[in-house]
Amino acid sequence: MQLDEQSLGSVVQRLRRAQGQIGGVIRMIEEGEDCGAVLTQLAAASRALDRAGFKLVATGLKECALHPDGAGTELSEEQLERLFLSLA
Repeated sequence: MQLDEQSLGSVVQRLRRAQGQIGGVIRMIEEGEDCGAVLTQLAAASRALDRAGFKLVATGLKECALHPDGAGTELSEEQLERLFLSLA
């Protein structure tokens, strides 16, 4: 997928944040932290992943729809709907 560097930077930043949060969740579980705190961090990681996905869709849907595998095959309405629902 070809996106402008600013958009890609934003997506990568969100993914790195989620990666750090997931690492924190793992450490919290291993150290026996409070369940509420673990779930709060897990929810934050989930939101970060969702936001990265939404950013990719928002900035790259046209490219994905027109060239999903680089072959120039357009996605059907049903395929686009599944793409959106996978992030919902």
